[in-house]
Amino acid sequence: MQNNLLNEENANDFQLRAIIEQYASHWKWFLLSIFLCLSLAVVYLKFAVPQYQSSTTILVKDDDNGGVMSQLSAFSDLGLGGVNNDIDNEIEILHSRTLIESVVRKLDLNISQYVKKRIVSREVYKKTPVIVSFLNRNEFFHTSESQLVLLKTGTNSFSLTEKEVEDRDLIIRNTKSEYQFGETIKTTVGDLVITKAEKYFNDPKTWDGESEITINLSTVEDVADSFGKRLSVAPLSKKSSVLKLTVMDGVVDKSEEFLDVLVELYNSNAVEDKNQISGNTSKFIATRLALIAEELDGVEQDGESFKKSNRLTDIESEAKLFIEGSSEYDKKGIEAEIQLNVTNSMLDFVKKATNSDLLPSNLITENQGSGSLVENYNKLVLERNRLLKSATLENPSVIKLDQQLASLRANVVSSLERLRSTLTIQKQNLNSQEGIIDSRIRKIPSQERQFRAIARQQKVKEELYLYLLQKREETAIALSATEPNARVVDAAKAQKLPVSPKRSIILLAALLLGLLIPFSILYLIDLLDTKVKTRMDIEGKTLIPFIGDLPTSESYHEIMNTESRSSSAEAIRIIRTNLEFMISKASDEKAKTIFLTSTFPKEGKTFVSVNLAATFALSGKKVLLIGMDIRNPRLDEYMQLPERGVTNYLSNKEDNLNSLIVKQEGYDHFYVLPAGIIPPNPAELLMSKKVDTIFETVREQFDYVIVDTAPVSLVADTLLIAKHADCFVYVVRANVLEKRMLNIPNTLYKENKLPNMCILLNDTDSTKGYGYSYGYGVNLQQNQPWYKKLNNK
Repeated sequence: MQNNLLNEENANDFQLRAIIEQYASHWKWFLLSIFLCLSLAVVYLKFAVPQYQSSTTILVKDDDNGGVMSQLSAFSDLGLGGVNNDIDNEIEILHSRTLIESVVRKLDLNISQYVKKRIVSREVYKKTPVIVSFLNRNEFFHTSESQLVLLKTGTNSFSLTEKEVEDRDLIIRNTKSEYQFGETIKTTVGDLVITKAEKYFNDPKTWDGESEITINLSTVEDVADSFGKRLSVAPLSKKSSVLKLTVMDGVVDKSEEFLDVLVELYNSNAVEDKNQISGNTSKFIATRLALIAEELDGVEQDGESFKKSNRLTDIESEAKLFIEGSSEYDKKGIEAEIQLNVTNSMLDFVKKATNSDLLPSNLITENQGSGSLVENYNKLVLERNRLLKSATLENPSVIKLDQQLASLRANVVSSLERLRSTLTIQKQNLNSQEGIIDSRIRKIPSQERQFRAIARQQKVKEELYLYLLQKREETAIALSATEPNARVVDAAKAQKLPVSPKRSIILLAALLLGLLIPFSILYLIDLLDTKVKTRMDIEGKTLIPFIGDLPTSESYHEIMNTESRSSSAEAIRIIRTNLEFMISKASDEKAKTIFLTSTFPKEGKTFVSVNLAATFALSGKKVLLIGMDIRNPRLDEYMQLPERGVTNYLSNKEDNLNSLIVKQEGYDHFYVLPAGIIPPNPAELLMSKKVDTIFETVREQFDYVIVDTAPVSLVADTLLIAKHADCFVYVVRANVLEKRMLNIPNTLYKENKLPNMCILLNDTDSTKGYGYSYGYGVNLQQNQPWYKKLNNK
């Protein structure tokens, strides 16, 4: 597993290095592009107008965090208005187009001056050589656009011309060519007066006196939009009411003054709003006070009339007295009823009582006369009862006592009857008084309800009246103590270094752009190029083992020898080594047969065949090179060969195969079997059994047999003799074969139609990093799947 990971890392490193080398070969174009981009960046930095950032900080104030009172801020305790300043709202106000236009109008920022210095014109502000003033401005001043060019013609004279621009009306209607400083010039937007700024008119740092001065008159709306896009308003933190205002401009003085005036107008507008609000609130309170005072007086008169008509002073106190009186009369009535019932019971008892019966003495407590009579009567009864114990009824004393008891009982009856009459009258009087009081009590709820409604209205009107009095005083205080809505924490100040253009960033961008332009062009060219160029193109399209690539040969038709040290020769030697691994399974007793083919003609398979056979021969092996591309034989382009060859033997014109084999001059073990004359029936000849005889014969005589075959995409010749091969080398020529045509060898490999197949890339460009160096072949073969498989075994 570790070996596999290491091999994958090596392969990735190789691919990355190959890509880097591919682009590095075009270093001249990269260098030229970087030089041009950096040159353009330097020119831009030299003439670009630097932009400076000015900033100011303000503290927005209100009840909580600051703000402007609403129309009902005086009544915030009622939940009406009292809207506190929201920082987001204040940011929008500070960024509003109306406020910015006010600043532009106040500072006349729609009038700008540009002094031409060398090639470019620079805007000047405050430090202007001339002062431009428009007097008697009309309604078209803030909506007109014009461009005036001023040239000094004398000590006190100048020429003024107006550039004609499409869709713009000229503001100067007269055709006078020369004016005096301080002269009034009639325009369509007002009277124009141009005077000298003595401090800067003759200052060579500001104006050399020869170059032109351009005066631009722009619309207020356009200038305000420009400042609005460059203005930024943001809080310093989420919980802070301190706002930071920043604006970028090419003129420091203008940006600083813009911010200062912006805050000034913001505060003045807020103060004006507060004063207007306080004044409107004061008028509203005064009107309401007069109305409420009138209504309160009417309600108080209604309460007075109600008390007079019902003879009331304090309903609650009188109701309490009535309830207490009713309870007292009710109590007395109950007592009278009890006494009346007792009296009736006593009267009935007395009437039925005999002389020997005692009368109750403790029941009648309210009437002292009846009580004394009962007490006397009981004494006589007790005395009579005592006498009867020793005397009879006929005893004179008893008779006398009976007479006294009869007389006294009559008195008791009479006294009780009088008492009953008195109690009856008393009860009637109590009931009558209780009825009167109850009647008054029943009227109290209605009276209380009516009076409470009056009192409620009176209370509401009174509280509202007092509330308005309080708010009138508060409004008067607020009106007299109006303060700005924001306090300036830091006045407007510009940074010393420009924020745009940033020299380092632009130079870095130019450098990156100089690298990106040629890289993009080369990448696009490479992307649109569909030809096979490197081994990566092959390995990405197929799983066929890759045995090496062969760089472009310095002498294409020259065969390598013992003295060859070119990159092509070294590449052939590496390929030879890799092929030995590919055919290592073949028997050592017979010759190893190596077939070479390609997709199309002219991909260099014959060149590879000749040089591959030569390098095997130089290694001391006996090698035979057979020309089996009998339709288009090309071996005679590399060596002197006879006309007779394979086709002669296959067509039965020659019976001795060895007589057709020739030895290559300059090599000890290099032999060649030419293709012979071109036959009319090549496919039929290759299907002959004599083909088997050829390979059986040469296998016994040679160590290696290299066979140059026909392209597989055009004819079936190669497939007919493929069974005799120990290894098939599929030659692909760089910058010739389309990548999509790799499907042909890939299909042959998957279907195993060409045994022990491998791919060789021919004619690569060594100057672009695709060639060979010393020792490269070892690394190449170690990355091949077949090499890993052999080592694992």
